[in-house]
Amino acid sequence: MVNRYRGEVPLEIAGRRLSLRLTLGGLAELEDAMEAGDLAGLGERLGAGRLSARDLIRILSIGLAGAGHKLGEDEVRAMAVEGGLAPLVGAIAALFEAAFGPADGREAAARPPGPQPAP
Repeated sequence: MVNRYRGEVPLEIAGRRLSLRLTLGGLAELEDAMEAGDLAGLGERLGAGRLSARDLIRILSIGLAGAGHKLGEDEVRAMAVEGGLAPLVGAIAALFEAAFGPADGREAAARPPGPQPAP
């Protein structure tokens, strides 16, 4: 079960319902993997919207591990993508919003992290 107050977001992939969560260690791994240098650099890299399939696999693997799912990159790489990439990209966007807050600058203190209805 997904706990949005812990920063978890849902993910359905390969017929499995899982959750994603970023930890501080996971963010550090992403900084290294994406050669970002720091969190601002990671944000710029992600904000550019140019993610490779390798990036998606790495982000998913790190997010799954943060939520307690011990799946390595090889296992994530082998998962079938059903319904196209949009659900995966949406889950990754929600994952970073849960970690960093909403991209549009709205105050998030009064609501749980994750996807929210449009105002």
